[in-house]
Amino acid sequence: KKRFLPKFVSGEWISAIAMTEPGAGSDLQRISTTAIKDGSDYIVNGQKTFITNGILSDVVIVACKTNPYANPPHKGVSLLIIERGMEGFTRGRKLDKVGMHSQDTAELIFEDVRVPATNLIGEEGMGFAYLMDKLQQERLMTAIGGIMAARDMLDLTLKYVKEREAFGRPISRFQNTQFKLAEIATQVEIG
Repeated sequence: KKRFLPKFVSGEWISAIAMTEPGAGSDLQRISTTAIKDGSDYIVNGQKTFITNGILSDVVIVACKTNPYANPPHKGVSLLIIERGMEGFTRGRKLDKVGMHSQDTAELIFEDVRVPATNLIGEEGMGFAYLMDKLQQERLMTAIGGIMAARDMLDLTLKYVKEREAFGRPISRFQNTQFKLAEIATQVEIG
């Protein structure tokens, strides 16, 4: 915490979290990126995709299998901090996307990356539990953001249809427009 958090808070470092993999998606039990213990280090091999801040990040928290043979599989997942410049850590393509252009989305590649064991977050084999504890909060915040954006768009649309005229009256007075807006307002409220 003393080493990393102050640089995140100051904005000196940008972070990313790397879970999603080609072929496994975000199913953490099926990831194939491994981190095998070698003395006081881990050797990391694998790929990640659709990683937010993948290009810009200085530090990446990587979900990896420290025990590929764990049963159940989720007990083999750990979190390691991999830093910019570590040998064998490369960034693949910057992926195109529709919105949120201030955050890049990228592929990450790990080829025999030697990571000190001090970069393990928490306990080995607890990565799945740590991620599940916080992912619900992240997904809830994403849902709330989507609903608020829909509410804002509805408010802007209501203002527009009251001002825009067609055939000598505001289009808000047309029955079809009223039906459509009532349906949208209901969906926003349900959300």
